[in-house]
Amino acid sequence: MLKVGYIGLGIMGRPCAQNLLAAGFGLTVWARRAASAEPLLAAGADWCDSPAELAARVDVLVTNLSDTPDVEQVLLGPDGAIHGAHPGLVCLDMSTISPFGARAIAAALAPQGVDFLDCPVSGGEVGAINGTLTVMVGGKHSALEQVRPVLEAMGKTITWIGESGAGQVAKACNQIAVGAGVAMVAEVMKLARACGVDPVPVRQALLGGFAASRVLDVHGQRMIDDNYAPGFKAVLHRKDMGIVLDCARQLGIRLPEAERVAGLIEQLVQQGGGELDSSAIARLIFADNKDARD
Repeated sequence: MLKVGYIGLGIMGRPCAQNLLAAGFGLTVWARRAASAEPLLAAGADWCDSPAELAARVDVLVTNLSDTPDVEQVLLGPDGAIHGAHPGLVCLDMSTISPFGARAIAAALAPQGVDFLDCPVSGGEVGAINGTLTVMVGGKHSALEQVRPVLEAMGKTITWIGESGAGQVAKACNQIAVGAGVAMVAEVMKLARACGVDPVPVRQALLGGFAASRVLDVHGQRMIDDNYAPGFKAVLHRKDMGIVLDCARQLGIRLPEAERVAGLIEQLVQQGGGELDSSAIARLIFADNKDARD
Protein backbone atom coordinates (compact mmCIF):
# COMPACT_ATOMS: atom_id res chain seq x y z
CA MET A 1 0.00 0.00 0.00
CA LEU A 2 0.97 3.62 -0.40
CA LYS A 3 3.05 5.07 2.43
CA VAL A 4 1.26 8.13 3.76
CA GLY A 5 2.51 11.12 5.76
CA TYR A 6 0.17 13.44 7.65
CA ILE A 7 0.63 16.99 8.92
CA GLY A 8 -2.11 18.85 10.75
CA LEU A 9 -3.57 16.80 13.60
CA GLY A 10 -6.36 19.07 14.77
CA ILE A 11 -10.12 18.63 14.99
CA MET A 12 -10.30 17.43 11.38
CA GLY A 13 -6.84 16.03 10.76
CA ARG A 14 -6.57 13.62 13.66
CA PRO A 15 -9.70 11.59 12.88
CA CYS A 16 -8.75 11.56 9.19
CA ALA A 17 -5.32 10.18 10.12
CA GLN A 18 -6.95 7.61 12.39
CA ASN A 19 -9.10 6.45 9.48
CA LEU A 20 -5.97 6.01 7.37
CA LEU A 21 -4.48 3.79 10.05
CA ALA A 22 -7.71 1.82 10.31
CA ALA A 23 -7.64 1.28 6.54
CA GLY A 24 -4.19 -0.30 6.82
CA PHE A 25 -1.99 2.46 5.44
CA GLY A 26 1.49 2.84 6.87
CA LEU A 27 1.28 6.28 8.47
CA THR A 28 4.02 8.70 9.49
CA VAL A 29 3.23 12.04 11.11
CA TRP A 30 4.77 15.37 12.04
CA ALA A 31 3.21 18.11 14.14
CA ARG A 32 4.29 21.45 15.56
CA ARG A 33 3.11 20.14 18.93
CA ALA A 34 4.36 16.59 19.38
CA ALA A 35 1.67 15.97 22.01
CA SER A 36 -1.06 16.19 19.35
CA ALA A 37 0.43 13.11 17.66
CA GLU A 38 0.49 10.90 20.75
CA PRO A 39 -2.84 9.10 20.15
CA LEU A 40 -1.74 8.24 16.62
CA LEU A 41 1.70 7.09 17.72
CA ALA A 42 0.03 4.86 20.30
CA ALA A 43 -2.14 3.41 17.51
CA GLY A 44 0.87 2.52 15.36
CA ALA A 45 1.91 5.63 13.43
CA ASP A 46 5.57 6.62 13.12
CA TRP A 47 7.07 10.03 13.84
CA CYS A 48 9.29 12.31 11.74
CA ASP A 49 11.21 15.34 12.98
CA SER A 50 10.39 17.68 10.09
CA PRO A 51 8.18 18.07 7.03
CA ALA A 52 11.27 17.63 4.83
CA GLU A 53 12.13 14.29 6.43
CA LEU A 54 8.50 13.20 6.19
CA ALA A 55 8.31 14.01 2.47
CA ALA A 56 11.39 11.90 1.82
CA ARG A 57 9.82 8.83 3.46
CA VAL A 58 6.32 8.69 1.95
CA ASP A 59 4.45 8.35 -1.33
CA VAL A 60 1.61 10.68 -0.35
CA LEU A 61 1.88 13.67 1.98
CA VAL A 62 -1.41 14.94 3.41
CA THR A 63 -1.70 18.38 4.98
CA ASN A 64 -4.71 19.62 6.93
CA LEU A 65 -3.91 23.09 8.25
CA SER A 66 -5.60 26.36 9.12
CA ASP A 67 -4.78 28.80 6.31
CA THR A 68 -2.72 29.53 3.22
CA PRO A 69 0.44 30.74 5.05
CA ASP A 70 0.49 27.57 7.18
CA VAL A 71 0.42 25.34 4.10
CA GLU A 72 3.08 27.46 2.39
CA GLN A 73 5.33 27.22 5.45
CA VAL A 74 4.98 23.46 5.84
CA LEU A 75 5.46 22.68 2.17
CA LEU A 76 7.78 25.46 0.95
CA GLY A 77 9.40 26.92 4.08
CA PRO A 78 13.01 26.53 5.27
CA ASP A 79 12.38 23.03 6.66
CA GLY A 80 9.43 22.36 4.37
CA ALA A 81 8.48 19.26 2.45
CA ILE A 82 9.97 20.62 -0.78
CA HIS A 83 13.47 20.05 0.64
CA GLY A 84 12.85 16.31 1.04
CA ALA A 85 10.51 15.86 -1.90
CA HIS A 86 11.19 13.21 -4.52
CA PRO A 87 9.76 12.74 -8.02
CA GLY A 88 6.43 10.95 -7.84
CA LEU A 89 5.45 12.36 -4.45
CA VAL A 90 1.86 13.58 -4.30
CA CYS A 91 1.04 16.38 -1.84
CA LEU A 92 -2.63 16.24 -0.95
CA ASP A 93 -3.80 19.36 0.86
CA MET A 94 -7.13 19.07 2.69
CA SER A 95 -6.94 22.60 4.12
CA THR A 96 -9.21 25.42 3.00
CA ILE A 97 -6.90 28.00 1.42
CA SER A 98 -6.87 30.60 -1.34
CA PRO A 99 -7.31 29.18 -4.86
CA PHE A 100 -4.53 31.49 -6.00
CA GLY A 101 -2.32 30.21 -3.18
CA ALA A 102 -3.04 26.63 -4.20
CA ARG A 103 -1.99 27.36 -7.77
CA ALA A 104 1.24 28.99 -6.59
CA ILE A 105 2.11 26.03 -4.36
CA ALA A 106 1.45 23.60 -7.22
CA ALA A 107 3.73 25.64 -9.50
CA ALA A 108 6.51 25.69 -6.88
CA LEU A 109 6.41 21.92 -6.35
CA ALA A 110 6.10 20.92 -10.02
CA PRO A 111 9.84 21.35 -10.90
CA GLN A 112 10.63 18.76 -8.21
CA GLY A 113 8.39 16.22 -9.96
CA VAL A 114 5.79 16.59 -7.22
CA ASP A 115 2.06 16.77 -7.89
CA PHE A 116 -0.04 19.00 -5.65
CA LEU A 117 -3.75 18.35 -5.22
CA ASP A 118 -5.93 20.91 -3.46
CA CYS A 119 -8.56 18.76 -1.73
CA PRO A 120 -10.68 20.86 0.63
CA VAL A 121 -13.52 19.03 2.33
CA SER A 122 -17.05 19.51 3.59
CA GLY A 123 -18.72 17.49 6.32
CA GLY A 124 -17.19 18.86 9.50
CA GLU A 125 -15.81 16.95 12.45
CA VAL A 126 -18.55 14.30 12.24
CA GLY A 127 -17.67 13.60 8.62
CA ALA A 128 -13.97 13.40 9.51
CA ILE A 129 -14.66 10.92 12.32
CA ASN A 130 -16.99 8.77 10.21
CA GLY A 131 -14.86 8.90 7.06
CA THR A 132 -17.75 10.41 5.09
CA LEU A 133 -16.26 13.74 4.02
CA THR A 134 -17.08 15.32 0.69
CA VAL A 135 -13.78 16.02 -1.08
CA MET A 136 -13.39 18.62 -3.85
CA VAL A 137 -10.22 18.02 -5.86
CA GLY A 138 -8.14 20.36 -7.98
CA GLY A 139 -5.00 19.27 -9.83
CA LYS A 140 -3.99 16.56 -12.27
CA HIS A 141 -6.66 13.90 -12.72
CA SER A 142 -3.92 11.27 -13.05
CA ALA A 143 -2.55 12.25 -9.63
CA LEU A 144 -6.04 11.96 -8.13
CA GLU A 145 -6.38 8.42 -9.46
CA GLN A 146 -2.99 7.58 -7.98
CA VAL A 147 -4.06 8.62 -4.48
CA ARG A 148 -7.80 7.84 -4.68
CA PRO A 149 -7.50 4.94 -2.17
CA VAL A 150 -6.08 7.39 0.38
CA LEU A 151 -8.97 9.80 -0.12
CA GLU A 152 -11.51 6.97 0.00
CA ALA A 153 -10.29 6.09 3.49
CA MET A 154 -11.31 9.59 4.62
CA GLY A 155 -14.20 10.61 2.38
CA LYS A 156 -17.36 9.25 0.84
CA THR A 157 -17.81 11.59 -2.13
CA ILE A 158 -14.71 12.52 -4.11
CA THR A 159 -15.17 14.87 -7.06
CA TRP A 160 -12.50 16.08 -9.44
CA ILE A 161 -13.35 19.73 -10.15
CA GLY A 162 -10.54 20.72 -12.51
CA GLU A 163 -6.94 21.89 -12.57
CA SER A 164 -4.96 23.35 -9.64
CA GLY A 165 -7.02 25.67 -7.46
CA ALA A 166 -10.36 24.34 -8.72
CA GLY A 167 -10.99 22.37 -5.54
CA GLN A 168 -10.56 25.53 -3.50
CA VAL A 169 -12.92 27.41 -5.82
CA ALA A 170 -15.56 24.73 -5.15
CA LYS A 171 -14.98 25.03 -1.39
CA ALA A 172 -15.35 28.82 -1.56
CA CYS A 173 -18.66 28.32 -3.35
CA ASN A 174 -19.68 25.83 -0.65
CA GLN A 175 -18.96 28.34 2.10
CA ILE A 176 -21.08 31.00 0.42
CA ALA A 177 -23.97 28.55 0.01
CA VAL A 178 -23.80 27.34 3.62
CA GLY A 179 -23.53 30.83 5.09
CA ALA A 180 -26.33 32.23 2.95
CA GLY A 181 -28.43 29.16 3.75
CA VAL A 182 -27.99 29.70 7.47
CA ALA A 183 -29.07 33.33 7.15
CA MET A 184 -32.11 32.29 5.09
CA VAL A 185 -33.17 29.64 7.63
CA ALA A 186 -32.76 32.14 10.47
CA GLU A 187 -35.09 34.54 8.67
CA VAL A 188 -37.61 31.71 8.20
CA MET A 189 -37.56 31.07 11.95
CA LYS A 190 -37.77 34.78 12.68
CA LEU A 191 -40.81 35.33 10.47
CA ALA A 192 -42.63 32.32 11.90
CA ARG A 193 -42.07 33.46 15.47
CA ALA A 194 -42.98 37.06 14.69
CA CYS A 195 -46.30 35.77 13.34
CA GLY A 196 -46.89 33.77 16.50
CA VAL A 197 -46.37 30.43 14.72
CA ASP A 198 -44.31 27.58 16.16
CA PRO A 199 -41.20 27.19 13.93
CA VAL A 200 -40.94 23.46 14.69
CA PRO A 201 -43.80 22.34 12.41
CA VAL A 202 -42.85 25.07 9.91
CA ARG A 203 -39.40 23.53 9.58
CA GLN A 204 -40.90 20.05 9.32
CA ALA A 205 -43.25 21.13 6.55
CA LEU A 206 -40.47 22.83 4.60
CA LEU A 207 -38.27 19.73 4.86
CA GLY A 208 -40.92 17.85 2.92
CA GLY A 209 -41.03 20.32 0.05
CA PHE A 210 -38.89 22.23 -2.43
CA ALA A 211 -37.30 24.34 0.32
CA ALA A 212 -35.70 21.27 1.92
CA SER A 213 -31.95 21.49 2.46
CA ARG A 214 -29.23 20.10 4.67
CA VAL A 215 -28.87 23.54 6.24
CA LEU A 216 -32.58 23.67 7.12
CA ASP A 217 -32.35 20.16 8.56
CA VAL A 218 -29.20 20.49 10.69
CA HIS A 219 -28.90 24.20 11.42
CA GLY A 220 -32.64 24.72 11.62
CA GLN A 221 -32.66 22.27 14.53
CA ARG A 222 -29.75 24.13 16.11
CA MET A 223 -31.77 27.33 15.98
CA ILE A 224 -34.84 25.69 17.52
CA ASP A 225 -32.68 24.29 20.33
CA ASP A 226 -30.54 27.45 20.59
CA ASN A 227 -27.57 25.06 20.66
CA TYR A 228 -24.51 26.28 18.80
CA ALA A 229 -21.87 23.85 20.03
CA PRO A 230 -19.33 23.93 17.23
CA GLY A 231 -19.38 21.65 14.28
CA PHE A 232 -17.64 24.38 12.28
CA LYS A 233 -16.36 27.27 14.35
CA ALA A 234 -17.31 30.80 13.40
CA VAL A 235 -13.69 31.91 13.51
CA LEU A 236 -12.85 29.39 10.77
CA HIS A 237 -15.87 30.36 8.68
CA ARG A 238 -14.70 33.98 8.98
CA LYS A 239 -11.35 32.94 7.54
CA ASP A 240 -13.05 31.11 4.67
CA MET A 241 -15.30 34.05 3.86
CA GLY A 242 -12.20 36.23 3.82
CA ILE A 243 -10.84 33.93 1.10
CA VAL A 244 -14.12 34.28 -0.81
CA LEU A 245 -14.10 38.07 -0.69
CA ASP A 246 -10.39 38.29 -1.49
CA CYS A 247 -10.97 36.18 -4.59
CA ALA A 248 -13.87 38.41 -5.60
CA ARG A 249 -11.70 41.53 -5.21
CA GLN A 250 -8.92 40.03 -7.29
CA LEU A 251 -11.40 39.05 -9.99
CA GLY A 252 -13.17 42.42 -9.92
CA ILE A 253 -16.61 41.00 -9.13
CA ARG A 254 -19.21 41.70 -6.42
CA LEU A 255 -20.81 39.00 -4.27
CA PRO A 256 -23.39 40.92 -2.22
CA GLU A 257 -24.82 37.96 -0.31
CA ALA A 258 -21.34 36.69 0.53
CA GLU A 259 -20.47 40.18 1.80
CA ARG A 260 -23.57 40.18 4.00
CA VAL A 261 -22.81 36.74 5.45
CA ALA A 262 -19.15 37.66 6.02
CA GLY A 263 -20.30 40.76 7.92
CA LEU A 264 -22.59 38.71 10.15
CA ILE A 265 -19.86 36.19 10.92
CA GLU A 266 -17.38 38.99 11.63
CA GLN A 267 -19.89 40.56 14.02
CA LEU A 268 -20.41 37.22 15.78
CA VAL A 269 -16.66 36.76 16.25
CA GLN A 270 -16.20 40.34 17.45
CA GLN A 271 -18.91 39.76 20.06
CA GLY A 272 -17.01 36.76 21.45
CA GLY A 273 -18.74 33.99 19.50
CA GLY A 274 -15.76 32.80 17.51
CA GLU A 275 -15.73 29.37 19.16
CA LEU A 276 -19.45 28.81 18.50
CA ASP A 277 -20.74 27.12 15.39
CA SER A 278 -21.00 29.70 12.63
CA SER A 279 -24.77 29.10 12.48
CA ALA A 280 -24.91 31.22 15.66
CA ILE A 281 -25.25 34.19 13.30
CA ALA A 282 -28.93 33.31 13.71
CA ARG A 283 -28.78 34.98 17.12
CA LEU A 284 -27.81 38.24 15.41
CA ILE A 285 -30.67 37.91 12.95
CA PHE A 286 -33.11 37.17 15.77
CA ALA A 287 -31.76 39.95 18.01
CA ASP A 288 -33.93 42.83 16.77
CA ASN A 289 -37.02 40.72 17.40
CA LYS A 290 -36.23 39.20 20.76
CA ASP A 291 -39.78 39.41 22.12
CA ALA A 292 -41.09 37.33 19.21
CA ARG A 293 -38.30 34.80 19.70
CA ASP A 294 -39.20 34.38 23.37
